[in-house]
Amino acid sequence: MNIVEKIENSSIKTDTPVFKSGDTVKVYQKIKEGDKERVQVFEGVVIARKGSGLRSSFTVRKNSYGVGVEKTFLVNSPLIDKIELLYRGKVRRAKLYYLRKKKGKEAKIERLDTINNN
Repeated sequence: MNIVEKIENSSIKTDTPVFKSGDTVKVYQKIKEGDKERVQVFEGVVIARKGSGLRSSFTVRKNSYGVGVEKTFLVNSPLIDKIELLYRGKVRRAKLYYLRKKKGKEAKIERLDTINNN
């Protein structure tokens, strides 16, 4: 193991849940506005996972008032407060970019199970 890998391993978050494409997640992101800081929640379906280790990222998509919104997050970013897994989805692809063209019920993903976070 070289020096770069040692430094990266010390920076990796350990409290992130294991999730994959098709899962529905809630991402709590810290937002700084002036001297104040607040937490903003973004809930949607994970349509892509990318990278590994410290550099891994994921893209979450949701429909907001009929408009598709996507946000890409770094898994180990200090701006992410926590990631909450809500549902597992049944999908057969690693990247769900085809959901961008779907509307309404077509864009729905079948749920495998509900995760109890209580």
